[in-house]
Amino acid sequence: MSSLILGPLGTIGHYILTPLYYAISGLLLAWHWLFSRIGMDPAGGAAWGLSIIGLTLVVRAALIPLFVKQIKASRNMQLIQPKVKELQKKYGHDRERLAQETMKLYKDSGTNPFASCLPIILQMPIFLALFRLIDQAAKHGTAHGFMTEAQAQQFGDAKLFGKIPLAASFTDSQGIVAVQVIAAILVLAMTATTFTTQRQLMAKNMPADALTGPYAQQQKLLLYVLPVVFAVGGIAFPIGVLLYWTTSNLWTMGQQFYVIRNNPAPGTEAARLKAERDAKKAAAHGDEGGSVAGDETAGTTQPTDAPPESDRRPAQRQQPKRQSKSQRQSKPAGGQGKAGGGAGKSAGGQNKPAGGSGKSGARSPSGNQRSQNDRRNGKQQ
Repeated sequence: MSSLILGPLGTIGHYILTPLYYAISGLLLAWHWLFSRIGMDPAGGAAWGLSIIGLTLVVRAALIPLFVKQIKASRNMQLIQPKVKELQKKYGHDRERLAQETMKLYKDSGTNPFASCLPIILQMPIFLALFRLIDQAAKHGTAHGFMTEAQAQQFGDAKLFGKIPLAASFTDSQGIVAVQVIAAILVLAMTATTFTTQRQLMAKNMPADALTGPYAQQQKLLLYVLPVVFAVGGIAFPIGVLLYWTTSNLWTMGQQFYVIRNNPAPGTEAARLKAERDAKKAAAHGDEGGSVAGDETAGTTQPTDAPPESDRRPAQRQQPKRQSKSQRQSKPAGGQGKAGGGAGKSAGGQNKPAGGSGKSGARSPSGNQRSQNDRRNGKQQ
């Protein structure tokens, strides 16, 4: 009976894993060829271990579009949480209607509640294919994908530091204590990175109103359940698989830290911290701009003793006084008679006669002027 059930499942698994065997073995052999070319021992554990890490980086880089969808779906789930709560209050007595209205809300907002699990779900077949690739190469020398039997045997026998087989695990340490130590360190690292990744998402990139409700319960479940699952299952994983999963978790943690820091969800603690950083940067740029402007204008400031702009206006032109004909005739040819640099005028503005009380230091009239004065005086007498 069991063979009848496992037969179709085995066939389905074969059709799923066969393309993955070719993809994984092709990437693995490409990295192994590169490390062999730079001088590493092709049969050594370092070349094969670094090839597994290189494979992980390529896989995670290919999953970046799905990670972006995961971030968008997670934010949409956070933003619609107030509406979900309203539906719970309105249809809490009718679970069927509540489920219908909630799914309608997800559809209208373009939100997929399972999108946050996509990177993990899609990595599971890759993880399983790599597990079987290492396990069967080590135990049976079986080649999959682009691997030859010689390469599979070499891969299965590869040892880190010449002592730790990549195919060994914590539960199957082959009597080597170092295997258990390395496996325990990698399992702890894998568990800690999983917990830290989920924790920083909930602590910094979820608004306060999204920390309650079904979505929050789902996140809390992942926060505590996933590390336990990895810790329990990790003790049976080969060292090569632990290298893959720990590297993948480190990538996820760093990638999420970058997104939360530079593009946080609105209304979250991360958004508040980013606003503070942006304000400090803007203030710093403003101070630099003000100091530069002050330096440029420092050499163009006016001296303190310079008169103000209003005092530098030209003096108003004084209109000449109207004079009689005799006054105009009494003027010398070169202009008014000046006494010591000043005009020789009386208080009424007329020139003083020769016998008058002119200003001290005034010049004596010329000959023409004296004759005119004498004739004028004679007529007056």
